[in-house]
Amino acid sequence: MSYIKKALITSLSTCIMSSVGVLGFGLQAHADDAVHIGSILSVTGPAAFLGEDMKAGMEMAIDDINSSGGIDGKKVKWTFYDAESQTAKAINETKRLLSQDKVDIIVGGGNMSGIAMAMAPMTERAGMPFISTEGSMQIVNPVKERQHTFKSTVDDDQVIGRVLDYFSKKGIKKVALLADSSGFGQSAVEQTKKLAAKRGFEFMYESFNPSDTDLMPQLSAIKKAGVQAIICWTVTPTGVVFIKQAKQLGLDKLTLVHSYGFVDQRYMKLAGDAVENLLLVSVKFPVGQDLPDADPIKARILDLSNRFEKKYKRKPNQYVAQTYDAIMLAKMAIEKAGHDKQKISEALSQIRGYKGVSGVYNFSADKHSGLSKSDIVMLDYKGGQFHLADY
Repeated sequence: MSYIKKALITSLSTCIMSSVGVLGFGLQAHADDAVHIGSILSVTGPAAFLGEDMKAGMEMAIDDINSSGGIDGKKVKWTFYDAESQTAKAINETKRLLSQDKVDIIVGGGNMSGIAMAMAPMTERAGMPFISTEGSMQIVNPVKERQHTFKSTVDDDQVIGRVLDYFSKKGIKKVALLADSSGFGQSAVEQTKKLAAKRGFEFMYESFNPSDTDLMPQLSAIKKAGVQAIICWTVTPTGVVFIKQAKQLGLDKLTLVHSYGFVDQRYMKLAGDAVENLLLVSVKFPVGQDLPDADPIKARILDLSNRFEKKYKRKPNQYVAQTYDAIMLAKMAIEKAGHDKQKISEALSQIRGYKGVSGVYNFSADKHSGLSKSDIVMLDYKGGQFHLADY
């Protein structure tokens, strides 16, 4: 071999080794110096009403983690994408988090159940731990097909069960469920049909589109049916239409209940005095001030609420709580598992008794929603704020 050839080979080898060394250093730096969390929410588009608060909850959690030394001494690097309330955009952003951003975990599913359900099969195929901050229990079920997917919110069947407990206490047996046509609304219909007959309730069902501005046809049919109570299931402003038009028809004399997705002071203000007799089913976070001192999460709720109000100059809602908790759940799992994604998922399934601000989280290998019926209460809205109506 000629001297020139040897020199060229030596030079090329040196370049290759140098490149590998730089690449290896870069990968090592990522692994050793930061924990990378990726999030997708919708802060523009129709779901933006919820997204800004959910984003703020994540920001507070990440700030709290980093200001206290990070996760095992590593700062959290946060990559956030706005899905703009569009499933197609969220899918593209999920692909980017998986293939380009190389995150350790994804937290947040576009603040729309339909988006989260579209993301879950992608994260599952990639073996990526995914903590959804959205409502539908279909996001994590069946668990055998969602080994890497978890949820920081209550399940529909638990929420409905809690409302039925309240109805039983009040002697209410004939009920209407008015649910929107989204994945969130229709999941509630599915679960109600499973629970109602078993517990001796007579239900009628009416539906509407999330963008509807008139519910008079549905409410008129409900009035004719002679029900004792109406549950409205939506996170959209159409829920305000429900409250106002129910009052116009005299249905506010019945027991009116809104789902946990509607517990937002801005909606209450839009509805005005029509909320006077309204009940809402919710996690405890919005009524921390009314909880008994012995409640295991009261102190944490009050602490986060006070700090949030000081920072953002407004009161937090339960959307803040569910995203704050989700980031903290991710922190706990990564502290135990490091950057190994399979071990992160396993660590999430082993979290027991974690006192969050939404409730006390208990996951297992066959239960990937951490909250339960005991974390749910009934609220009303009086004097410009939510109050505990049934503990």
